[in-house]
Amino acid sequence: MQFNKFFDHTLLKADATIAEITKLCAEAKEYDFMSVCVNPFYVPLCAKLLKGSSVKVCTVVGFPLGAEEPATIAYAASLAVKKGASEVDMVQNISMAKEHDFSFIEAEVRKVKAAVGSGIVLKVILENCYLSEAEIVESAKACKRGGADFVKTSTGFGKGGATAHDVKLMRRAVGPLLGVKAAGGIHTKKDVLDMIAAGANRIGCSHSVEIMNEK
Repeated sequence: MQFNKFFDHTLLKADATIAEITKLCAEAKEYDFMSVCVNPFYVPLCAKLLKGSSVKVCTVVGFPLGAEEPATIAYAASLAVKKGASEVDMVQNISMAKEHDFSFIEAEVRKVKAAVGSGIVLKVILENCYLSEAEIVESAKACKRGGADFVKTSTGFGKGGATAHDVKLMRRAVGPLLGVKAAGGIHTKKDVLDMIAAGANRIGCSHSVEIMNEK
């Protein structure tokens, strides 16, 4: 895969403006990134701006806490797809992962996957900074059983971001066919290459352009 296609070019801050989202989409088209990742409100704008390009629109649901009812997350995901999203990053219920109720996680993911349909890429954010190694592994396995297309390290809003160690854990847990997305605290080309070497095949990053231009 070409280096630029690893990137979900991301802008999820609360005060993102229309001008900033427009710039994000222009950059994504210029560098031909895999997607832009934005909050649901901006999905229709991004779909309009990216129409005719190869850049996908990715959005987030249950974000950033993973503490909403599964039915609410599923509805939000289906609405985002209707508005133009082709990829959805949901946050797993972190509390249930801490309770080791992995059947809940599996059912939650299955419900959201059913809501968006098989043609939409569903990534599940584990938020590893709150989990033990065993909880990361079991969460990843539950997401795979539930029909997720990717597992993802972090929201970028927790107390820690992606680590190569966690990516390796997740890759071993889900095997070679499921996607692993590293996100949170990725600022340099070395960071990206370390994540890819550890097993990531997607990178969520707000520094994508700077990394592409790094010497």
